[in-house]
This record gives sequence, C-alpha cells and structure tokens, in this order.
Amino acid sequence: MKYIDEFRQQDLAKQLAGAIAATVDPGRHYRLMEFCGGHTHAIFRYGVQDLMPANVEFVHGPGCPVCVLPTGRIDNAIQLVEQHDVILCTYADLMRVPASGHNSLLKAKAAGGDIRMVYSTQDALRIARENPRRPVVFFAIGFETTTPPTAVAIQQARAEGLANFSVFCNHVLTPAAMRAILDAPQPVAIDAFLGPSHVSSVIGSRPYEVFAEQYDKPIVIAGFEPLDVMQSALMLIRQLNAGQHTVENEYSRAVSRDGNLKAQILSAEVFEPRATFEWRGLGLIADSALQIRAEYADFDAERRYPIPEIRASDVKGCECPAILRGAKKPQDCKLLGTVCTPENPMGSCMVSSEGACAAYWSYGRLRGASVEAG
Repeated sequence: MKYIDEFRQQDLAKQLAGAIAATVDPGRHYRLMEFCGGHTHAIFRYGVQDLMPANVEFVHGPGCPVCVLPTGRIDNAIQLVEQHDVILCTYADLMRVPASGHNSLLKAKAAGGDIRMVYSTQDALRIARENPRRPVVFFAIGFETTTPPTAVAIQQARAEGLANFSVFCNHVLTPAAMRAILDAPQPVAIDAFLGPSHVSSVIGSRPYEVFAEQYDKPIVIAGFEPLDVMQSALMLIRQLNAGQHTVENEYSRAVSRDGNLKAQILSAEVFEPRATFEWRGLGLIADSALQIRAEYADFDAERRYPIPEIRASDVKGCECPAILRGAKKPQDCKLLGTVCTPENPMGSCMVSSEGACAAYWSYGRLRGASVEAG
C-alpha cells in the first residue's frame, strides 16, 4: 500500500498532464463519466479538470447512494418515526436531504421525532440495547461498499436476540445503474467510464467486463487521489484512440478481479436482489437493489411495518435528477447558488458530501462559472 502523498505529487501531475496532452487526438472530444462522487470531488478539489486538454470532459454520474435515493424513501422513514414512534438511526448525509413538502429528517427531528445520527451500524445496535422497550430502525443506505456492515449488524442482532432492532434496507447495486445509464431511451453521450473505487474493492473488476464487451465502453477502475484520476484518464484515452474497450484496473493496490469474496458471501447470506427499485434521476431499475432475505424477516422493517410505495416529485426547478445521469452539469441548474445552498439544499446533489453540486460549491466552480459567463 502506497502512502497518500505519493499520489498527490505536483511534478508527477505535470508529467501526466503532458502525457495526456500528447496523447489526445485534437480532432476528437473525449467524454469520460466518473460514476463515483469521490472522483468528482477529487477532480475539482485538486484542479484535475484544469490540467486536462480542452477536448477532455469529465461527465458526472450518480455520485453516491445519498444522491440517488428517491424522495419517497425518505418520506417512508419520516412516517416510521411519526406513525410508529420508532427510534430512527441514520447517517449524517441523509438528515438534510429534502423530502416531500419541504420536509427532511432533520426537520422531523426538530419537530420532536426521535431521529439519531450514527457513525456505524454498531452505534444503531448499541442504541437498541440501551432502549429495549423502544423499536429501533436503522435506515441502511449504500452501494456494495456498506452492505457487508449492515449484514453483520443483522446477524449480530439475531445472535443477541435484539427483538427491538430492524433495518430499513436501501442498499443499491452499481452495475445495474451503469446499465440503466447506457440503456436509457435518450442516452447521454459517454465514451468511457472511470469505475468506482471502494465499490470495486468489494465486487472486483469482473462485473464491469460485460459493459466493455456489450457496449464497447472502456472502463478503468480508478483510485480517489488526483494522480489516480489522471492516470486513469490517460489509460481511457489510450484505449479510445486504439479503438479498444476493455476493463483495466488502475486501483490495483485495493481492487482485484474477483474482489472481497468474504464480504460478497456475507452479503449474499443476508440479502437478495429486489425485483425493482427507484433511483433518483434514473427511475425504476430492475434488480438494482437488495432486500433482506426471509430467513432474517424478523429484522426487516419493511415486513414489520406498513411501508407504502411513495412516488414523490423532486423540488421544482431542481436539476439533480438530470445531473445524476450525466445529462446536465450543476451550473445548468438555475437554483444552484441562489435558492439552493449547503445551508438550504433543494436536492441531494448539494446535501451529500460526494454530490456534484456540493463539489462545485465547495471548490469555487460555481463562482468560476459565473465569472466566465459574465
């Protein structure tokens, strides 16, 4: 494992920038989608886009689980608190994501709901132990990266007999979203993908091979540091120039072809695919999420409580859905930087620490775009 500083060296960044400039075809435009919001933030935090030739464009993708969670599922969580008097445990990013009627988990908490921010599934289990007479629901969310810890929590709750603990499962699957983006009725123009880092450390690089084969899209699994992103961009450009479309692994220090088999087996023991699940910006996608297996039904909040399917609309004028599928950039949204700010977010892209709008705001890209426009 390398030290982080080795992947932030200025002289190496200059060398990579020179190599990219020498490799691109001046008559061609390269559109590289970074699926993960961690890449988006690295690109703008370290000025990677500014080191690219003008004809190399990063297209922002789904970003993170908080970004793609539909409004209706947040409405469901609020209903659990208000109608069933549960203690709802969730991660910080979810607290401010807008729900229907200008509501949010944070506002529901301010109104008296027992909603608690936790740092891990173990925090939620501890709260269940400390409150044996109260139902405790963990609002589980995440790509394949955070699924194993939720599986551990469910197995641990069963072993301990924590009858007051259950999970509201919202774990989603990365490859299904990539397929939905490529199969969209009006697909976004994408030449290649920067594959997710942490997700791939769990599932490996193998699941992406089908996209390279069926859609002729090069994919490079990229690390989160600036030199990772630049090297991955160079690898993609070389593939595109050569007319190739394979899966390459730049992040080999953490990702293998088969991934973390132990984590995969653990997740499969507790979870199974859902028939369909709604993604913000992408709509209903078949086999794109997980649900708790019948063997663990006692710890499934969706079996324990009536949780209706809610199809809710996003805030009017918010372009977050289009941004998540790469159809628009944050600066295309009229609300960004005016009505929509980190203190008053209108969409999940501004709330999440990995959201594209948050990246533009945090690293001055919104202000830079405004100056250029003026």
